[in-house]
Order: sequence, then structure tokens, then C-alpha cells
Amino acid sequence: MDKMPRWADVFLVPLINLILAFIASGLVVLAIGENPLDAIYFMVKGALGSTSGIGYTLYYATNYIFTGLAVAVAFHARLFNIGGEGQAAVAGIGVALVCLAIDWPHWTVALPFAILGGALFGAGWAFIPAYLQAKRGSHIVITTIMFNFIGAALLGYLLNGIMKNPNTQNAETPAFPPGTHLPTAHEILAPLGIEFSKSAPLNISFLLALICAVGVWALLWRTRLGYEIRSFGHSDRAAKYAGINGSRIIIISMLISGALAGMLAINVVMGEQERLIKEFVEGAGFVGIAVALMGRSHPFGIVLAALLFGMLNQGGFELLWEMPAISKEMVLVIQALIILFTGALDNMVRDPVERFFVRRKKKMEAA
Repeated sequence: MDKMPRWADVFLVPLINLILAFIASGLVVLAIGENPLDAIYFMVKGALGSTSGIGYTLYYATNYIFTGLAVAVAFHARLFNIGGEGQAAVAGIGVALVCLAIDWPHWTVALPFAILGGALFGAGWAFIPAYLQAKRGSHIVITTIMFNFIGAALLGYLLNGIMKNPNTQNAETPAFPPGTHLPTAHEILAPLGIEFSKSAPLNISFLLALICAVGVWALLWRTRLGYEIRSFGHSDRAAKYAGINGSRIIIISMLISGALAGMLAINVVMGEQERLIKEFVEGAGFVGIAVALMGRSHPFGIVLAALLFGMLNQGGFELLWEMPAISKEMVLVIQALIILFTGALDNMVRDPVERFFVRRKKKMEAA
């Protein structure tokens, strides 16, 4: 029997956690002598107060949707994939190789191949930890962390070696051909008469992220494979008794997870930078863990959580500009408090809410 309604689990508990996190953040801002209400105003203004702010917010949110979905798929199989950073980094190599392979005539031709390249490289980088977990019993957390460092080292080696642009000292590839340029929000909306900032990096990858969210929902709740993944995650012994191959589920779940993490490279490498540079992931793989936790590993919740973290990221830059007393570390503290309340302290809110609904149900049944 469910202790509380699904809507309470998906919306109410995260909302209360979020409110508590903002209250705690406000107290921290107050402690350094600044007005918390001013801080909120500047963050919202920076994230949503202009088309440029909205563009950057959605650009960051796109990355977090991809990495949040990657973590969520693994979560449903009771796997803690903490290797999104490395999987996205290696996927960037795959996207770059595709984009540099030929002089592509148009982005509509290049994009499907770039998606395939990013997905294969991201999934391939997730396969080794998955195989070690499924066949050798290695802990997925340890191996995926290790592969983050190995992936970063591999990327750096290639960008300072055979993939390096000979015309610059920077660790980066040559610029991609013009035919790989993905339409930006400005280019998409201008023909419709809608003015949007030219400087915002928001591109068509945002729509790809939403498609992936719908696809993950359909996979997990509308397919046999999704049922097997969730069943294995709830109880591997019961799943095995039902004839579900645990090793197969571990490997498939991690392959899907790695492929989703790899889609970040489409947004950043192909969509924004139009070349491959070092450290382009910028911590999005780790933020995806918080996004998945806050979104309760449900694609709809992940999209909302990604939008929130996108707002925090972009709004934080405005906050630094308008309130110099607040440092970059302070913005990280606010993000950390949200992660703390939505993750580690989740039961602090969940248990009282569950007790409330249990008592409410008993009273209704007694009446």
C-alpha cells in the first residue's frame, strides 16, 4: 500500500525541500550582511529577465536534462552511475569525429550522425563499468568515478595530439564545417517575428532533450524492457525469480545511461562551441545526480529540476554582478543546500508527510 499519493511524492515533498533549502540559503545570505530578497530578485532577473538570460537558462537546463535522465535510468535499475562526466567527455570525441569527418552539406544531415556518434561513444564508455559490475561484481560507483578521470585524460591526450588544431596553442580541434551549425533560438524564432538574443547559446538541442525525456518515460513505463529495469531495481532477487537476466539489465541500463549522458556533447560541442575543447562538460554530469534526485527519477520531474538548476546557474552570474559581496562560492553553497535538502535530508520531510497522509487515510476510512 502506498503511504502517500503519487503527486505528493513527485511534487509536494520536493517543493517543501526546495522551500527549506531557500530558507537556509537566505539565512546564509543574511549572515554576510546582504538582503536575501534582493538576492532572489537578482537571480530571477538574471535567469528570466531577458531573452539572453532565458536562452542561457534553457541552454544549461538542456545539459542537466540529458545528465539527469542518464542518472535516472541507472537509478531505476538500482545503479548509481556517477560517471556522467566521463561519458559526456568521451561522447564529445565521437561528436567531433563525426562533425570533422566530411564537409557536411546541412545540419539536418549531420545531426543524426552526430547523435549516433555521441550515443555510441557515451554508451561505450559506460559499457566497461557495466560489464565489470555485471560479470565481476565491481562496484559501479567506484568504476564510474575512475572512468571520469580516465575519460578526461583521454580527451586531453587527443586534444594535445592527433585531434589538436595546428593553428592554435589551445587544446582544441579545428572548427567544424559550416554545415554542422545547429539552428539557435534566434534563428528559429526570427522568421516568426519573435526577437531573441543572438548571443544566447540556446539551440535546437533543447528540443532533443525534451524528446529524450519523453522517450525515457515511454521506455520505463510503456515497454517490457522498462518494466524489467524497474523490477530489477526494486528487487534483483524477485526479478531473477521471474526470469529476468540481471546481468543483461545492468549492461543495457548503463548503455542507455551513457548514451543519454553523451547527448550533452550535441548541445555543447556541436551546438554552442562548434569545436571540441577540453573540460566542456563543466560539472554537468554531477549536477545531473542532483537533478535526478530532485526530479524523483521521473522524466517530467527531471525537466523541472533541470530548469531550476539552469536558473540557479544563470541567475548566479547576475547575482555576482549585482551583489559583489556574494562570491561564486556562495552560489555554489545555495546549490549545495538544494542538493542537501532534496537528497541527503529527503527523509526529514518525507517521513512527516507520509505520516500525515497515513493518518488522513485512516480517518477517512473510519468515517
